[in-house]
Amino acid sequence: MRPPPPWLLSLLLCSLGVAAPSPDPSSQLAAPLNMNIYSVNDKQILTWEPPPPSNDTSPVVYQVEYCYIGGSWHTFQKVNCTDITETNCDFTEDNFPRANKIFLRVRAKQGEHTSDWVRVGPYEYYREVIVGPPRSIAVAPGEDSSLIINFTPPFHVIGETVFRYRVRYWEKTGSQQARMLFSFVKGPFLNNFTVLGNLKPFTVYCLQVEAQLVLQDKSVRPPGISNVSCHETTAGASTRRQQVILIPFGIFMLLLVLTVACFFLFLKHRSRVKYWFQAPPRIPEQIREYLKDPDQFILEDLDKDSSPKDDAWDSVSVVFFPEKEQDDVLQTL
Repeated sequence: MRPPPPWLLSLLLCSLGVAAPSPDPSSQLAAPLNMNIYSVNDKQILTWEPPPPSNDTSPVVYQVEYCYIGGSWHTFQKVNCTDITETNCDFTEDNFPRANKIFLRVRAKQGEHTSDWVRVGPYEYYREVIVGPPRSIAVAPGEDSSLIINFTPPFHVIGETVFRYRVRYWEKTGSQQARMLFSFVKGPFLNNFTVLGNLKPFTVYCLQVEAQLVLQDKSVRPPGISNVSCHETTAGASTRRQQVILIPFGIFMLLLVLTVACFFLFLKHRSRVKYWFQAPPRIPEQIREYLKDPDQFILEDLDKDSSPKDDAWDSVSVVFFPEKEQDDVLQTL
C-alpha cells in the first residue's frame, strides 16, 4: 500500500490540530517555547521565546507558517516571517479572513539544524481579540443644552459581527460616590454617533464611551472603555429666549432705580448741589493786572475813568411852577 502524499498528510494534521512531523528526524536543535498570540484591535502578533542555547555559535532564525482548518500550511505573503531573528511575527498587514479559524506554527533554524514545529491554535480573530475603546471621540455642544458625540469604532468588522455602544455620563462633581449614584447610561445603540439631551445649560458633564463586540452567534466580547472626558453645555433655546427678554428688562429696571435714587439725593442735598454747580467768583480784570504788577498806575486810571464829564443834553425842557411855589423857591435861593 502506497503512503498518502505529503500534502494530504499536512492537510489532515492541520485540520486535526496536530503538529506535523519534523522534516529532519535527527534534529538536535530545541524548539521555541511559550508561543502566544497577542491580538488587540487591529494588531495581531505571534510571540515566542527562543530555545535553550546550544554549543553552536551561529545565529538562530525562525520560520512561521499558518493554515486554515481544511487547508495546507503557507508562509505569509505581505509580511516577512521567514528566516527572521526576532522572536515575534507581526502578521497584522496580511489581512487573512478574520472569521476563519487558523493554526500557526514556528520552528527554529541554526546552521544546518532545525527544530520541530511548535503549533498554536485554533485561533479565531473575533473570539480572541481584546477590544479597545472607540477611536477619535469628538464631543460638541448642541442646541437645547445637549452634547453631540461622534466616534469611530475600534477596528473594522465585516459580516454579522457588529459593534454596539453605550455612553455613561454624569454631572461633574468632586465626589466619586456622587458620580456612581447620579450617572446615566444611554444605549446600547449601533450608530457611530449619539446625542445626550435634557441636560442642564452651562453645566459641565463627564462621559465615557463603551464599545462592545457582538459576534455572529450573539456572544459578546469584553468591552473597551474610553478615558473620561468632560464638556460644558451651552444655553438652550428657551434659555436664550429668556435672556433676550430678561437682559433688556434688567437694564431698564437698573436705570430706573438709579434715576429715582439720584432724584431723591438731589432733593435731600439740594442746597449743597446748588453750591457745587454755581459759578466761582471772578476777580475784575484791572485788579488781576494790579496784583500781577502793583507798580502800574491802575488806580489812577480807574480814577480818571470815574471823573465826571461835561453834561450834555440832547434837549432842553422848561418847567413851570405855580406862583406860590415860585416865590418859595426864590426865597430859598
